[in-house]
Amino acid sequence: MPTRIHPTAIVHPDSELGLDVEIGPYALIHEHVVIGDGTRVEAYAQIHSYTSLGKNNRVFSYAAVGGEPQDLKYRGEPTKLVIGDNNAIREYATIHRGTEGGGGVTRIGSGCLLMAYVHVAHDCTLGNGVILSNAAMLAGHVIIGDHSVIGGMSGVHQFVRLGEYSFLGAYSGLGQDLPPYILAAGSRAKMHGPNNIGLRRHNFEAELIPALRAAYKRVFRSDTPRQVALDEIETEFGHFLEIRSFVQFIRTSERGIISPSVKGEEEDN
Repeated sequence: MPTRIHPTAIVHPDSELGLDVEIGPYALIHEHVVIGDGTRVEAYAQIHSYTSLGKNNRVFSYAAVGGEPQDLKYRGEPTKLVIGDNNAIREYATIHRGTEGGGGVTRIGSGCLLMAYVHVAHDCTLGNGVILSNAAMLAGHVIIGDHSVIGGMSGVHQFVRLGEYSFLGAYSGLGQDLPPYILAAGSRAKMHGPNNIGLRRHNFEAELIPALRAAYKRVFRSDTPRQVALDEIETEFGHFLEIRSFVQFIRTSERGIISPSVKGEEEDN
């Protein structure tokens, strides 16, 4: 199907629109924007300069995508926002471009859902299948692994990492790294063991969950020094790729790993 642009929309002549793109009423597409095939930009949404969207994305009304970073060091450099395919960016979400000091690019993978009022700051990197619930806020330079979920009204500190398939509960504040496959929650978020429900929903093999629970307890609940515990679980459970990822994430953390909850508070989620 041909591209459809509403008569009230403003599309800069230097933008590039693919096939079957729809631009809704009063939407604004700035210069140096690339929009892939099948993408829909709804009424009053705004796509700022140096933003590229892949195929079959949907940008809902009043979203502001690709705005200048909220960084006092930013001086108007032509940094980028790069978005993959099949994402939904809901009403009033804001996503900012990168900064020169942070590598120059904010990246969002494919198949993500950014709900209403979400904010993704400069130089963030989101993997595939990430869900940010309503009003979740990411500071700059945050890295989120594939298929992670952040609950509504939660905030993530700058430079923090969340591993793949992790889960951060609603109303949480995350100030340090959250390992992959782990659930955390709280106003100063603490770990509550493996993300069992998320792992089951994604059809991980049944043997992985008890292995992750044993690894978690060895690292965070025992008196064994952390580096020794990591070596032990890598030897014992290293046949699981997920356990190797868990170990590598902890070893490479620069901000440190958040604390576990008070002993005995883990829920069988």
